[in-house]
Amino acid sequence: MASWNSVPLEVLYNVLGWIAFVSWSISFYPQVILNFRRKSVVGLNFDFVVLNLTKHSSYFIYNASMFFSSAVQRQYHHRYGKNEMIPVAANDVAFSTHAVLLTAFTLFQISIYDRGNQKVSKTAIAIVFVAWLSVAVCVFVGIPKHSWLWLISCFNGLQVAMTVTKYIPQAVMNFRRKSTIGFSIGNILLDLFGGLTNYGQMAVQSIDQHSWVNFYGNIGKTLLSLVSIFFDILFIVQHYVLYPSRKEVVSPKFDVEETRDIEGR
Repeated sequence: MASWNSVPLEVLYNVLGWIAFVSWSISFYPQVILNFRRKSVVGLNFDFVVLNLTKHSSYFIYNASMFFSSAVQRQYHHRYGKNEMIPVAANDVAFSTHAVLLTAFTLFQISIYDRGNQKVSKTAIAIVFVAWLSVAVCVFVGIPKHSWLWLISCFNGLQVAMTVTKYIPQAVMNFRRKSTIGFSIGNILLDLFGGLTNYGQMAVQSIDQHSWVNFYGNIGKTLLSLVSIFFDILFIVQHYVLYPSRKEVVSPKFDVEETRDIEGR
């Protein structure tokens, strides 16, 4: 059974993990608060939110299964070695649970606040349909064979695909509007910090275990941080360099008119 070789590194691992959890979890609130204050979701890309819900739902299934299922853990140790620690920590499960709830709440805000002329695209709907259809096929294939590790890896692969896909609509929308008004940069700054501390947590485990298996044994977590950091930097450049916003406005009416004016150009 795998165990820590260094107590200080174990403590640092847990500290970094929970810092990542707090940072990533808090990152949802600036957007929620901004929506509430403006009573508008104009400027927030709905495709981003819909794809994000699929991403976090699949990531929750993977994390919870890896962390709680002894059958999954046995197959993991059989594949990567009995001395390897599982690549999911309690903070991963806590984060993905919280993320599903907050993303669902953001969708609720979209349903009740002023949306202007924005809507979920048919492309996003098609992507979500194909994504869940794909994992449904994996379920039907994996369950009869008791291939639990492979099955949850399908969900992990889905969350990676959604992580790559979900940021693109918002980045394109910012580019077309030449503005980031309505999209909270606070969310991005916290997300970036969470991604960096998440990498730090994984590195600490690898240093202690003298093995880098946790990076490729949980490739989803590795790519999650890498892709998030890349797009976070892109959004920061858009917000502060390319499209520095004018004085932030609170009036939903102004935002709707501004958006229509931009789209009409």
